[in-house]
Amino acid sequence: MSDDFASKVKVLRDGQKPQFPCNANTKEYAQSLDAQDELRHFRHEFIIPTRGSLKKKALDGTIPGVPTAGTTEAEDKPCIYLVGNSLGAQPKAVRTYLEAQLETWASIGVNGHFSSMSNSPLSPWQDMAASCAAQSAAIVGAADPSEVVMMNTLTVNLHFLMASFYRPTAKRHKIILEWRPFPSDWYAFQSQIEWHGLDAEKSMVEIQPDENLYLSTDKILQTINEHAEDAALLLLPGIQYYTGQLFDMPRITKYAQERGIVVGWDLAHCAGNVELQLHDWNVDFAVWCTYKYLNAGPGAIAGAFVHERHGKVDMMTSSGKPVFKPRLSGWYGVDKSVRFNMDKEFRPTPGAQGFQISNPSAVDLTSLAAALSVFNKTSMKELRSKALVLTAYTEHLLDEIVRRQPEGEEPAFKIITPRDPLQRGTQLSLLLRDGLMDKVAAALEENGVVCDKRKPNVIRVAPVPMYCRFEDVCKFIEIFEAAIRG
Repeated sequence: MSDDFASKVKVLRDGQKPQFPCNANTKEYAQSLDAQDELRHFRHEFIIPTRGSLKKKALDGTIPGVPTAGTTEAEDKPCIYLVGNSLGAQPKAVRTYLEAQLETWASIGVNGHFSSMSNSPLSPWQDMAASCAAQSAAIVGAADPSEVVMMNTLTVNLHFLMASFYRPTAKRHKIILEWRPFPSDWYAFQSQIEWHGLDAEKSMVEIQPDENLYLSTDKILQTINEHAEDAALLLLPGIQYYTGQLFDMPRITKYAQERGIVVGWDLAHCAGNVELQLHDWNVDFAVWCTYKYLNAGPGAIAGAFVHERHGKVDMMTSSGKPVFKPRLSGWYGVDKSVRFNMDKEFRPTPGAQGFQISNPSAVDLTSLAAALSVFNKTSMKELRSKALVLTAYTEHLLDEIVRRQPEGEEPAFKIITPRDPLQRGTQLSLLLRDGLMDKVAAALEENGVVCDKRKPNVIRVAPVPMYCRFEDVCKFIEIFEAAIRG
């Protein structure tokens, strides 16, 4: 890492804004930053859609990035993919891993549960979930792979873990949540409360943001105080999906637990995006998806964390029956050593993997294993360092657009993501002036920019460090400014 790049990382990790030169909006300056980026080679591990492939209407056997007869140079040019907060780009390893999976299945059939080919990147099917958990442990800050389990999808995992951790009583029955959870989370909270025969309106506590859509830690702690006697569970997103705000997870967790409240986190926008230390922060449980920053594919198998203190299985009981935290149980949660005894007694695997229910999809785990193979070539610290600079660069160029607007003209947009680099991940959410969304969205699409639109007026831009370049950001800014000026 060059001195210039490293100095920017240090400034940002101290919570300050770095300085950019007056030519920061030029292609040449962006390319100079890309030349300093020690992670730039990871872009070659991914397939980035091209201008031409985005217009595909039928399968034709071609792969973006591989020039074919009849396509122009412009069509073969990679698009500007700034939507990894919604769906990560495809790792090239996925195709290799899936081919290995299909060959194994075709060749040895059911024996693939217990055997693997000597030159295969895959473990036997019954071990794949544990293997992916081991690869994921450092990404989420687990002390040991036993605190991680890969299973189901995010909302399903949320339901399963709430079945264990949301145990309302007449006194403690409320769930503390934020003002705008992802709709699926809201449905899960509401239905869990109603499943227990409670009134959701009385048992859901929403924490409201200020006029800038910012939710301060002090406001969260104040709400915890107000409901210290009647809250059963605090369940917040690590990063708020709409604004991109990163919450102070260790401080909030400790404060709530000291008041007898169980703490869970939805890390859909955190896993693979920011540094996490779930074990050290003493988090009770957490859930996340793997199709955003972890790049495992649409609807990919999800992950969950259960702190080791909740995963213990006591076999030394007077009754001879194991004692463990109550949970919805299924066959694949049974300890591997006795799983195939087909016994009626549920004896869970110690740790998070004892919360599994069913035989997980080997195909889904294959895609995840491929994606994690790329992640395991670097570290979250390195990825976060690049992301801090990449996001700060994006913020700087966006601010320059506003500064160039004619005096007295209402700004075309404002950034609603916190300006503090320590309170955000890679995402910047832009609140557009009324009436601009359709025009801006059309211009971005026409020019090969892919980012996320949240109606009526928010565009979410996520320059993911694994495969996005500073040059991508520079080009996006040029197209975006032309769109709002036109």
